[in-house]
Amino acid sequence: MSKALEGVRILDLGHVQAAPTATQLLAWMGAEVIKVELPGRGDITRGQLRDVKGADSLYFTMLNSNKRSITINLKTAGGKKVLEELVRRCDVVVENFGPGVLDRQGFTWARFQELNPRITYASIKGFGPGRYADFKAYENVAQCMGGAASTTGWEDGPPTVTGAQIGDSGTGVHLVAGILAALYQREKTGKGQRVQVAMVDSVLNLCRVKMRDQQRLTHGPLLEYPTKEFGDTVPRAGNASGGGQPGAALRCAPGGPNDYVYVIIQPPSWEPLMKIIGRPELVSDPDFATPEARLPRIPECFSIIEHWTLTKTKFDVMAALNEADIPCGPILSMKDIYEDKELYERGMLVEIDHPERGRYVQVGMPIQLSDSPPDVQRSPLLGEHTDEVLGWLGYDAAGIKTLHDDGAV
Repeated sequence: MSKALEGVRILDLGHVQAAPTATQLLAWMGAEVIKVELPGRGDITRGQLRDVKGADSLYFTMLNSNKRSITINLKTAGGKKVLEELVRRCDVVVENFGPGVLDRQGFTWARFQELNPRITYASIKGFGPGRYADFKAYENVAQCMGGAASTTGWEDGPPTVTGAQIGDSGTGVHLVAGILAALYQREKTGKGQRVQVAMVDSVLNLCRVKMRDQQRLTHGPLLEYPTKEFGDTVPRAGNASGGGQPGAALRCAPGGPNDYVYVIIQPPSWEPLMKIIGRPELVSDPDFATPEARLPRIPECFSIIEHWTLTKTKFDVMAALNEADIPCGPILSMKDIYEDKELYERGMLVEIDHPERGRYVQVGMPIQLSDSPPDVQRSPLLGEHTDEVLGWLGYDAAGIKTLHDDGAV
């Protein structure tokens, strides 16, 4: 069965997390991804957070499946020539270097266009055009400056970043959308184009409901929030959704750190919910019978429900409430998820054999295409495909040896 992006070649100059997230998704969609790395060291994440001596770290393997690795030293004339040959033969260049790094090495957007007018040049930077354009950003910086941290956490606590990598991996997903759009437009124009995504902009895009609430706040307090006193900015909402349907994480048996279930109260679910927890009298009680009556009593509502959830496990709660179509979900630890057999059956978790570290578990492809199922493979060893790619570029054995002897690859 053919893959959706079969025949598309991606030149992956990315490192760490943001750009490799994008190129890994493209590889799972069928694109051929050639990852360029520094000879001797490679992507810095190969050695970061290493848990098996002498083997690539899980940080690297989790972000570089289905790619080929070639090592190139761009400080040499031979290395630059190899990169130029790759640009001529690829459809997309992806990079997330610091501002100006590639430009200073002579690889500007104009130069890429000279080498290949059909090339799409896709970049991730910390910030978009403006006063911060030359500044660097990391995951938590993007979360802080994109609006996520100020709206996350508890009212009486500090701003809080989320464990979801919305700055790095979230930006990588945004970049995929831009790359696919550019490739589609190229089918009509015959020309490549520049695709740029800023980490802070991506985080802001994911915080759009908070921008919604910033504007709603000018018309009065946000009653869906548990906040006691409102100022002039969107407050931290704890575990409240801040949306139209109240929700809360409620304690469950046996009382461990993740023994919680998130329950949402919707108007149609109030009656079946009260019957399930043994409080049917609250269905007609004027203090609780309508959404308007419950809104100022939301903490009390969830306290009443929690008296019941404390007697059940989080999975028992989920089973009972879903029988009545009441939206809820247990708080799953990473251990819960790692041990969930169904995730392996669905391909969202995949066991991979690696020649250096043995078996490890890889998060699989989250986007399902009916005619292009993913084939999740291991990440490449450093420079594993250097000679193979050089041969594809037209170098003979003597030319390849010269490049190695000169330190170009």
